[in-house]
Amino acid sequence: MQAYARTDIGCVRKMNQDVFFYSTQPVGPLPNLFIVADGMGGHKAGDYAARFAIDVCVESVRTSTCASPIKALDQAVKLANSKVFEKSEQNEEYQGMGTTMVLCFIEDGQLYVANVGDSRLYLLGDGLNQVTEDHSYVAAMVRAGELTEEEARVHPDRNMITRAIGVSENVRIDYFEVDLKAGDSILLCSDGLTNMVTDEEIRRILQQAGPREAVDDLIDRAILYGGTDNITAIVVVPDGEEVTA
Repeated sequence: MQAYARTDIGCVRKMNQDVFFYSTQPVGPLPNLFIVADGMGGHKAGDYAARFAIDVCVESVRTSTCASPIKALDQAVKLANSKVFEKSEQNEEYQGMGTTMVLCFIEDGQLYVANVGDSRLYLLGDGLNQVTEDHSYVAAMVRAGELTEEEARVHPDRNMITRAIGVSENVRIDYFEVDLKAGDSILLCSDGLTNMVTDEEIRRILQQAGPREAVDDLIDRAILYGGTDNITAIVVVPDGEEVTA
């Protein structure tokens, strides 16, 4: 398995509130783990929410006694939600903070994905497929046919999300399971990338480069187009034994 990750503050923000974690080696019962989180909240709250959520999630997985990797991941995301919410209730500086979170792991030719918010996971196979569904007002308008994808990318409310880690006691998590085939590659990213770079450009870059070069090209392109938000990307390319025939 090959993987590479990078985050960049972009050209406008004064602080990077994106955080990532990745391990191609086992983490607790998970054979590997990849996470992108995009924090929200005033001052340092968004940065703290994203870092704290990932720390709680990774530690929960690392110490999990669950035999099922899927259950271990589910428990970890729910624990991260409750801990971030608890911290926001206890500390006035962190009130209202939250974070998106998209996570995945690969096992026995399957890609397992969990998602809350509008950070995305793409699978490049025969074409580029957005596996996750954005939890945002603008995405809901696109699904309802009220906006086009191009209009959504520049809509003034594109950063308003409808689901996030840490904003309430309970969280609804989307789960996806996808068959992996030889030659597939995976991209996890924050909206700082997808608001700047089109899906067609993402597809072309992923097809033409390995993980490190693809991540660098994607982030550099988002910066070239204005870099209005923090930008984070992880690209994963499974080995032959990690995919189905």
